Amino acid sequence: MVLKNSYFHEVFWSRFRSNRFAVAGGVVVLLLFVISFLAQFITFHDPSTIDAYNVLVPPSAEHWMGTDELGRDVFARVVYGARISLKVGFAAVGIAVLIGTVTGLVSGYYGGWVDAFLMRIVDIMLCFPTFFLILAVIAILEPSIWYIMLIIGVTGWMGVARLVRAEVLSLRERDFILAARAIGASDMRILFRHILPNAMAPILVAATLGVAGAILTESALSFLGIGVQPPTPSWGNILTSGKDYIEFAWWLSLFPGLSILVTVLAYNLLGEGIRDALDPRLNR
Repeated sequence: MVLKNSYFHEVFWSRFRSNRFAVAGGVVVLLLFVISFLAQFITFHDPSTIDAYNVLVPPSAEHWMGTDELGRDVFARVVYGARISLKVGFAAVGIAVLIGTVTGLVSGYYGGWVDAFLMRIVDIMLCFPTFFLILAVIAILEPSIWYIMLIIGVTGWMGVARLVRAEVLSLRERDFILAARAIGASDMRILFRHILPNAMAPILVAATLGVAGAILTESALSFLGIGVQPPTPSWGNILTSGKDYIEFAWWLSLFPGLSILVTVLAYNLLGEGIRDALDPRLNR
């Protein structure tokens, strides 16, 4: 088992390193983590400090990304906004992966009416336009970062459930599962000790790609004014303030827009690279 795992890790990293786009995506993601954790050390201005004497100042040596309509430093707000985006992305994906994984495991392992019932719930959830469902729920509740995390997670687990179910349907008839049943292993032990570790590859890929989708959703909600509320900086609400001044204050839209673009692209490249590296059908 040790030799097998060692060989798997060696093959995985060899395939991953050969994909330059995936490596670039991983570097950007790592850099975003470093920037978000060290935000207070790499910014020279408070993101919420209003300076009436420096309103809509273009990028300069003092304000690297200029200032907004209230004189707040855009660079500081973009850097601190990375914290919000990453927090929402990981929390929402964590909820979605947890619900989807449990649903997929139970559905694929037990089959029969359990599988039919759970998959009909998945089908019903997929019938609703996710973004408009989120809008409706947030319109009823007050806008809050915690509600946003919860709602994005609760409305985004269906794809993970289908991936896990498909993997479990393949794994449950393998010899090592039949052997575990023969020695009297409980269903919970088989599910979480034998099946789940072997189904982690699609879960990992779905989680990585899901972070990008959650960041986009949060940015869209904040742009519409029902996501993260000012003065808390978010890439979406920075874009909202920038749209009114886009004709002469281009930096208010450019820098947060580029941040969203680069972050989402990096996560997509990383997810695609992990998927390709885990795919045994690819010969490199």
